[in-house]
Amino acid sequence: MPRDNFTHVTTWVFDLDNTLYPPSARLFDQIEVRMTQYVMDALGVDQPTADALRRQYWAEYGTTLAGLMRVHDVDPGPYLTEVHEINFDGLEPDERLAARIEALPGRRIVYTNGTAPYAKRVLAARGLDGLFDAVYGVEHAGFLPKPERAAFETVFGLDGVTTETAAMFEDDHRNLVAPHQMGMRTVHVAPERHEADHIHHHTDDLTDFLARIT
Repeated sequence: MPRDNFTHVTTWVFDLDNTLYPPSARLFDQIEVRMTQYVMDALGVDQPTADALRRQYWAEYGTTLAGLMRVHDVDPGPYLTEVHEINFDGLEPDERLAARIEALPGRRIVYTNGTAPYAKRVLAARGLDGLFDAVYGVEHAGFLPKPERAAFETVFGLDGVTTETAAMFEDDHRNLVAPHQMGMRTVHVAPERHEADHIHHHTDDLTDFLARIT
């Protein structure tokens, strides 16, 4: 039973985008449009080239920003501000999810490749603000993104996470490799199952999954 696999967990770590809200909200679609526009403006390229670079850097470096920083020395501050200025009308409060998160025993944190201010706005729109002990963004890892292990080590070091008694919930299966290596219980939250050794559990319904382990 899933519940038996989480009795040792005292720290619950949640990704944000497409994890604490459903992909059907299409929030990241807005961010991708703004990312592409930023690449066009920063590099002076056309839309198809910018869109291709956005996808390429995400695949190679974990985030578009990481590729822009490494390849083009782009300043992360203005980029992060610009791409996260989006509309949150697609998000709705989720009382059932809030209740399940509140029922989790121990420390609860959010760790996203977005920024902490952006994450807090998402949490507020979802009715999840006030439920987490801390919210960490890519800035807390020195702009080093998940899935790089050093990013996890930095954020978990800041928070004092004992990985052997922690669980990680993520929609991007790549971002569960390092947590698995560090001894965490891993949960892939996504519509489609991805079979891999670094994934302990899969769910397409986070609220239902949390209900079954608490």
